[in-house]
Amino acid sequence: MSRPTPPGPLGSVENPIPRRAARIILIDQAGRVLLFRGFDPAEPSRRYWFTAGGGLDEHEDSREGAVRELREETGLDVPAESLGEPVWHEVTEFPYDGRWYRQEQDFYAVRVGSWKVNVEGFSTEERRSIDDHRWWSLAELDTTTERFYPAELPELVRGILNR
Repeated sequence: MSRPTPPGPLGSVENPIPRRAARIILIDQAGRVLLFRGFDPAEPSRRYWFTAGGGLDEHEDSREGAVRELREETGLDVPAESLGEPVWHEVTEFPYDGRWYRQEQDFYAVRVGSWKVNVEGFSTEERRSIDDHRWWSLAELDTTTERFYPAELPELVRGILNR
């Protein structure tokens, strides 16, 4: 009888680090979505765009984490109860800085008239791995050759705008 192969070390593809996260799809009055451009420090030439948000603190509720991340990354402060239910939930796996993660995350929608992003609240890690941000129209998302996450973002934004 053969023995099962033990999983690899924590942070390997076989044994990813579990992580919970909350993300914000921030949409302005023109229907544009805010995205940040970042990179994996282990692969700095591979850039990609993503929504505001990040990992939850231990015992932190998803809405509370989403509001905290939005404030830290954009300077925008909204009450947690204004978020409502998540517009999407996903589980994703990805490498970052030589380790593999399995992230369970909720996406919330926030609409603003307009907003000038303030990144003063970025953590040291965010300053290290995020180099740009901009507002994207749906037409730009539909035609860009740049990588963005989640791939379902244009569909999600359309659903939010049509509510």
